[in-house]
Amino acid sequence: MGQASRQWIARARIAAAFLGFLLAWEIAVDVFAMPEYILPAPSRIFADGAQRWRSLLEAAMFTVQPMVLGFVLAVVLGVAIALGIAFSDTARQTAYPLLVFLQIVPKIAVAPLFIIWFGFGLMPKVLLVFLLSFFPVVVSALQAFRSLEAEVAELLRSSGATRWRAFRMVQLPAALPVLFGGFKVAAALAATAAVVAEFVASDRGLGYLLLEYNGNLDTPMSFAAIFMLTALGLSLYGLVELAERLAVPWHVSRRRAEGEVAGL
Repeated sequence: MGQASRQWIARARIAAAFLGFLLAWEIAVDVFAMPEYILPAPSRIFADGAQRWRSLLEAAMFTVQPMVLGFVLAVVLGVAIALGIAFSDTARQTAYPLLVFLQIVPKIAVAPLFIIWFGFGLMPKVLLVFLLSFFPVVVSALQAFRSLEAEVAELLRSSGATRWRAFRMVQLPAALPVLFGGFKVAAALAATAAVVAEFVASDRGLGYLLLEYNGNLDTPMSFAAIFMLTALGLSLYGLVELAERLAVPWHVSRRRAEGEVAGL
């Protein structure tokens, strides 16, 4: 069986599992006569969402801005700071404890302060997404950059390779798989952070719509907004996955091969 056939079968299984879940949900709502304001049937959710798709799409376009900007900022600054910490003992001793402290601070509690400092515009939402997405990037990048075996590092130094050349030719390619693992975690957190930021201060976006629908007990549309938010998160995750396939195809191929061996 070829690789394309295996991928098609895997995707078909995922689609079948999802459709089976929706069917079981639909049947359960009908059998137990669940009130719509508690748990609507998927058919009602999709019907209401189709009728008001334009408002959902407009809200999604608004939500995706802080989600993407905060994620990109977390990736850029997270990798840069991890580089500084990985190659400097002084930075590691001083900066890393501070990063851990910042991670422990509850981000939702800080969100109102962002509103006081930066108003109700885009900036506080981007900052909240950045804060929630930043730490996984730093941790994965730091682990990746410091994972080079001591023997390999000594071999590079003895061969006369400069620090930059050793990093570019050996350390960075070796670090990419771990880096992308952190990027995926950050991508998953970015969608949640964006909608939470809109809970705190926004009159637009999917977070605002969720609050409005919940206040009106419009549960079908609440689920429709949740599905839309999930689609945004999956899209960002999929883009990171695509970037990984392009940047480290050898790692993706090896992971598939290991999965095929495990499935035998």
